[in-house]
Amino acid sequence: APDAKEVKISGDWMPAKGYTPGLEIMTKGDKGIWSYTTAILPSDLYSYSFNVDGVKCTDPNNVYMIRDVASVTNVLIIGGGKADLYKVNNVPHGSVTRRWYNSPSLGINRRITIYTPAGYENSKTKYPVLYLLHGMGGDEEAWINLGRTSQILDNLIAQGKAKPMLVVMPNGNVVQEAAPGESGLGFYKPTMQLPNTMDGRYEETFKDVIAFVESNYNVITQKSGRAIAGLSMGGFHSLHISRYYPDTFDYIGLFSAAIMPDAKVTSKVYANLDATLKQQMTNGYKLYWIGIGRTDFLFKYNEEFRKKLDGLKMPYEYRESEGGHTWTNWRVYLSEFVPKLFK
Repeated sequence: APDAKEVKISGDWMPAKGYTPGLEIMTKGDKGIWSYTTAILPSDLYSYSFNVDGVKCTDPNNVYMIRDVASVTNVLIIGGGKADLYKVNNVPHGSVTRRWYNSPSLGINRRITIYTPAGYENSKTKYPVLYLLHGMGGDEEAWINLGRTSQILDNLIAQGKAKPMLVVMPNGNVVQEAAPGESGLGFYKPTMQLPNTMDGRYEETFKDVIAFVESNYNVITQKSGRAIAGLSMGGFHSLHISRYYPDTFDYIGLFSAAIMPDAKVTSKVYANLDATLKQQMTNGYKLYWIGIGRTDFLFKYNEEFRKKLDGLKMPYEYRESEGGHTWTNWRVYLSEFVPKLFK
């Protein structure tokens, strides 16, 4: 960009300013090529973008990009550590399909992403299922793209660290048929907060997802073969789905869960919280797992929820990490949660 006056780079290895990574100035070379050198970065998947004279843009020399809600950034992977789980390695690979299913409770057909492990198609084994839920602004593409779910599962299963399982990634926005650009609405701009996202409707109708999976896939249909987990809004949904249907899941994971009280919401789903948690505990479960970053804006809400569980003497495992409300943390939580399932 030889005619640009100023070029900056924004990368998620930089200290964040609110929800947005910081910006650092690049240096212009004598041929109009701008450069920037990081410190040595630890193994991870990183996203970045450029800012040219105040206009955000992607790197024209890097075709690898990821959409997060309405933002598109370039990505790179530095291996030699935890990010080796996020790479496509020379191991048996599962399949990822986008299916359409009918939701009788919502009266629409909806799109869903499903990972099946290597060998599923030729096996007569009944497999356990992890229902993996996205955060606000996400959709059925979020975990498979931003979360690197298929790569993490392929690698953990190949290493013998995780049981072969299906991972079902639904769309948590009940007003959407599918991710932006994948429905009859066409190429509209994605938005962060949609109607009915945290008002109980999704929790009430979640049994439609389970019914579709258990009618169409060779899976275990007892709670011993079901897990549910999610990030942010998906953690909120996982908390409430698992207690609203308190004898359905043996494994529950809350990743940076958006446990924020909203006095305006009056859904029956959120009534009798203590009593339904006690019922969930009485029915029994094998793992209740909570992960949160120390600088996450939801930290205090998770801390208050843990105090509630302590008061109820409800067992859980707690993972506190560095950092905040980021995919960097959520990929780690998934890679730590999955090996604990279905043992």
